[in-house]
Amino acid sequence: MSFLTIGHRGVMGVEPENTLRSFVRAEQAGMDVIELDLHLSKDGALVIMHDAEVDRTTDGKGKIADMTLAELRELDAGRGERVPLFEEVLDRVKSPLQAEIKDAAAARALAEVMLRRDLAGRVEVSSFHDEAVAEIASLVPGVRTVLIASRYGTDVVDRAKAVGAATLALNIRRLTLETVEQAHAAGLKIIGWVVNTQDQLRLVRALELDGATTDYPEIRRTGRFTA
Repeated sequence: MSFLTIGHRGVMGVEPENTLRSFVRAEQAGMDVIELDLHLSKDGALVIMHDAEVDRTTDGKGKIADMTLAELRELDAGRGERVPLFEEVLDRVKSPLQAEIKDAAAARALAEVMLRRDLAGRVEVSSFHDEAVAEIASLVPGVRTVLIASRYGTDVVDRAKAVGAATLALNIRRLTLETVEQAHAAGLKIIGWVVNTQDQLRLVRALELDGATTDYPEIRRTGRFTA
């Protein structure tokens, strides 16, 4: 079974997160999949940033939803990088993508792009929100979806099945062998996050997870040989 290494917001441990620079570095490092986060600007542009506010990752202040694309483009997202549009990333890197959506509105905007550009085979869609996973699945035929969870019990397997998710992305700090066995028995894949040390990597390999999300390119190299 192949083990996937997913670049978290590109490779945010060494580059400004969720920037074109970070995504290009992740692709150059050979990451199997590149993960990113989507929000809608005030004027409906599908932009990439983790937080709902720009304060932490740019030199600006305020909510993304209160700012136009032009206003967001004026911000420095780190090392001179600009806040990217989702479609810019599609054009800049060729790697498979895992796009995290925060709500149903972002799901609808993402669905429009995925349908127009026939991306169901390249873009996997993830969310912490069950309703957002269900929404994208109803809008894009054949889309692969991931339910993310930080605080969870074994009921997370039933939640994933209920919304048609094929994969669970789970916080490794709460992960148990029981949850892994139940998920695999239900035909679900499990990705562990965030895996940034060799001890964490050994844990996810020992639990026989299907992959790991990491901030660092080195995890991809060592992950191929860690049992």
